[in-house]
Amino acid sequence: MRLDKFTTKFQQALSDAQSLAIGGDQQFIEPQHLLLALINQDDGGTTSLLGRAGVNVTALKRDLEQALTRLPKVEGHGGDVSIGRDLANLLNLTDKEAQKRGDQFIASEMFLLALCDDKNETGRIAKQHGVSRKSIEAAIMAVRGGQGVDSQEAEGQRETLKKYCIDLTERAAQGKLDPVIGRDDEIRRAIQQVLQPSPPAWPDHPGRWIRAVGQAGDRRCLRIW
Repeated sequence: MRLDKFTTKFQQALSDAQSLAIGGDQQFIEPQHLLLALINQDDGGTTSLLGRAGVNVTALKRDLEQALTRLPKVEGHGGDVSIGRDLANLLNLTDKEAQKRGDQFIASEMFLLALCDDKNETGRIAKQHGVSRKSIEAAIMAVRGGQGVDSQEAEGQRETLKKYCIDLTERAAQGKLDPVIGRDDEIRRAIQQVLQPSPPAWPDHPGRWIRAVGQAGDRRCLRIW
């Protein structure tokens, strides 16, 4: 499989998985290595996506670390490692998942989807901690917002937006915005003035109006949709 088909984040995870195998004196990179590497990424999206899917990430990570200690060790092999058969099969399934969605590049979350159908140890461990196709697909839909993966930097760009921006719609859905109570008349008047060709000067403090309109608008839009 061509590595240049993977997103940059996924390539980094594969490199980290290789390091885990080398550090453990293991000759093959297995699915356990790759899943743990994805979870360990500081600026990756796997941990947050799994959390969104209802997965117990802390317990999953602990069991993956224990699973690595059970893999065969080959001391003195000089650090030469290769992709194991189980991981190769999963990566092929990952490629298929990406193709079904019309993605131009293979993102990390497609590996999680492929893992849902894995009947080997990594798949069993993942399922024990709440990984399922339905929950992962729902989490992917929420994270992607219907967009595909059309560049190698798509995953990194998503995480950058999440790091530096606030999703007001998500916060409104979660009820995390300050409530607006008893101010419907103010909001209606403010909207009417905004929609006028030449809005009059703002009465009162403008920040108060804008905040009220923004918060109430988020909630009303959610009710409409």
